[in-house]
Amino acid sequence: MNRILTLCFALLLPCFVIAQSTGSAAPVTGAEQTSAYLPLLKGKGVALLVNQTATIGNTHLVDSLVKLNITIRKIFSPEHGFRGDADAGEKVGNSTDPQTGIPIVSLYGQHRKATAADLQDVDVLIFDIQDVGARFYTYISSLQELMESAAENNKLLIVLDRPNPNGHYVDGPVLEPAFKSFVGMQPIPLVHGMTVGEYAGLLNGEKWLSKGVTCQLKVIPCKNYTHQTVYHLPIKPSPNLPNMASIYLYPSICLFEGTALSLGRGTDKPFQVIGHPGFPKNLYQFTPHSTAGAKNPVLKDQTCYGYDLSGSPETVLQETGNQLQLKWLIKAWQLFPEKDKFFTPFFNKLAGNSLLMQQIKNGTPEAAIRKSWEPGLKRFKQLRKKYLLYAE
Repeated sequence: MNRILTLCFALLLPCFVIAQSTGSAAPVTGAEQTSAYLPLLKGKGVALLVNQTATIGNTHLVDSLVKLNITIRKIFSPEHGFRGDADAGEKVGNSTDPQTGIPIVSLYGQHRKATAADLQDVDVLIFDIQDVGARFYTYISSLQELMESAAENNKLLIVLDRPNPNGHYVDGPVLEPAFKSFVGMQPIPLVHGMTVGEYAGLLNGEKWLSKGVTCQLKVIPCKNYTHQTVYHLPIKPSPNLPNMASIYLYPSICLFEGTALSLGRGTDKPFQVIGHPGFPKNLYQFTPHSTAGAKNPVLKDQTCYGYDLSGSPETVLQETGNQLQLKWLIKAWQLFPEKDKFFTPFFNKLAGNSLLMQQIKNGTPEAAIRKSWEPGLKRFKQLRKKYLLYAE
């Protein structure tokens, strides 16, 4: 991991002490606390917005509820699909779960919100998806649209909460309304430091849902969890976040989705390497290829030169610390030979503003960039406190 330093790519980072849970017991997810929500499901028609991360132990939540004689009318699926194997942005159609015969309705693509027709035989909705704490990770956008559907159709929504592996810090620019999109729907920082249960409370409490509606919301919180708990995800949350190193790097590395660089899709280190064919050839070398979950990666079959940021989860967590890392983006911009081709329009959607791109182009020092975030971060942190379910 210290190869980052030898490649002149790292700066001194503030020390981040790897915190453990305040107790000896491991975190217990909302889904595992069946006694808290089964009474709300008995005798009701249920629909779930879930993916492969919705499990109780080693069993999928859907399978567990079927065995408990809960009537599941349909499954809604988010980006990457119900089983979590579709590419980022790939169209996912409707289907039927072969294991249970339950209809699957995709809520990613043109049909993003459950309609009255979708919900006519449904009494209760469940959301259970593992998030990773970045504004542009689209599961919280799917959560918002499910909350709006619940409100518009007078349905109870139960959120089964899960720990946020990047929940120990809040950082980055706050999204400006002009840059609202499915990869950023609300004026929150790039790293928001909330679980989905906390975030659902914020959406409801601040009346940020469409037309100011609020939904009937029941959050089943985690046990034995604080925002300083180090939580290793048991199942990868999407195809290109295969390990904890990629999850810790994701908030910083995903900004490269808005550039000409490869960020490792189509390699065995997605979101852990960055590079381009135009970089110096004495740097780390990799070649993206078509793979499951990355069928047509950026710079497919082209040899890229750049940086390998991978390492053990503990080392990467220490490297990333408690802030969004800009040094890699700044260094890449400095090295890139054709400056007018470095950024794509998508970058501003990811950043949530047009200022960050301009700051990078202007050579604004990192400290000054961070200073420009402070007013928005201060306001958000005060707002966030109202909805926290877990100790800081």
